[in-house]
Amino acid sequence: MKLPIIALVGKPNVGKSTLFNRIVGKKISITEDIPGITRDRIYERAKYNNYIFNVIDTGGIDVGKEKFNDEIRIQAEIAIEEADIVVFIVDGKDGLTSNDYVIRDILKKSGKKIIVAINKVDSKLSTVHIYAFYELGFDEYVQISAEHNVGIGELLDTVVSNFKTKEHVEYDENVIKFCVIGRPNVGKSSLINALINEKRVIVSKEAGTTRDAIDTPFIFQKQHFVGIDTAGIRKRGKIFENIEKYSVLRAMKAIERSDICLVVIDGSEGITEQDKHIAGYVKEAGRGIILVVNKWDLVKDKSIKEFEEEIRNHFVFVSYAPIVFLSALTTKRIHTLMPEIIRINENIRKEIKNSLINEVIIDAVMLTAPPSYKTRRLKIFNVEQSGIKPPKFTLYVNDKGLVHFSYERYLDNKIRENFNFEGTPIILQFKNRSEL
Repeated sequence: MKLPIIALVGKPNVGKSTLFNRIVGKKISITEDIPGITRDRIYERAKYNNYIFNVIDTGGIDVGKEKFNDEIRIQAEIAIEEADIVVFIVDGKDGLTSNDYVIRDILKKSGKKIIVAINKVDSKLSTVHIYAFYELGFDEYVQISAEHNVGIGELLDTVVSNFKTKEHVEYDENVIKFCVIGRPNVGKSSLINALINEKRVIVSKEAGTTRDAIDTPFIFQKQHFVGIDTAGIRKRGKIFENIEKYSVLRAMKAIERSDICLVVIDGSEGITEQDKHIAGYVKEAGRGIILVVNKWDLVKDKSIKEFEEEIRNHFVFVSYAPIVFLSALTTKRIHTLMPEIIRINENIRKEIKNSLINEVIIDAVMLTAPPSYKTRRLKIFNVEQSGIKPPKFTLYVNDKGLVHFSYERYLDNKIRENFNFEGTPIILQFKNRSEL
């Protein structure tokens, strides 16, 4: 099911990041260190009442001539294009400015639902300017103070009231859904075509041909599949070439609807930071993952073993992901991909008997006891599998506050040593025994 996307836009220093942090419920810096990943964090999932949605933070749009202004503006335009609803944040202290009028014109052309959030209404100066903002000509206005948590509930009530109930088509549970994601021009559409052996998806040498996700249902060995092709970024001069990280906005839509994600890497260009960014989103979404090195026919200076070692060094955060080398254009080694998709589908749905998983955890604890903290030590009383897609295990313990991330990683590794969970993340949830 596609989650709604909310974009926050406005001029610089208007309070977008403060509002972003307020909505998602935690402080998120512009760059956040995650094991194996360093990336700009512009995308976060939020929950309000019974609604779950994604929020995009954007750079401030400025009509000045400072360096990067054009790039920031285009980044914001991409976010607006991807969003279902746009929250236009204006500064109640400053009143209307030339930047606000520029943003208004951009938003009017977008045709998207716009909600104007008049920020910093806690300032006395805002009473002077407050009614001038209605000149912008939008339908809905909410007065807020992101800094002091004023009006945020009313703003979110307005946002969720505009969610459309119509979602993407839902497929039968037995249909295996996989998406093909990656940087622009890595061969995503060509890969879909090669898999189904017919040109059902438009392929072009120009980066960014695919504008929206395209569903391609097909049958392989009597099993029903849906391949979801995703867009890169439309090419618009050098600026678009320099902001490929924003291809992830479109990829996220497909990730949420998929069981398995094929992260396509251009073998002829090698591994890039953007490849790792996209794989990071797959991991966070809890989806099955396969790393696909495309254009392998163009790689002359490395063997599969050498390239695989390089990938493992860069993608340590998804060390469980299988790697497939192929050429979508020549169909060389294309036959190796579908069996991997089928195998990973089995792994993300795998169920382990509680007796077996308890044996593994007991043996792991006997081999390496949990570390103690202030004379107290974690004790694991019982384990049960509590979900699939991805496999989820609930461990009942004496005090979940004693769980150290390193020991959780140790238990994850022990589970993988005993059961084949290649291609899928594992979720370990710790609960106090009193919650039984």
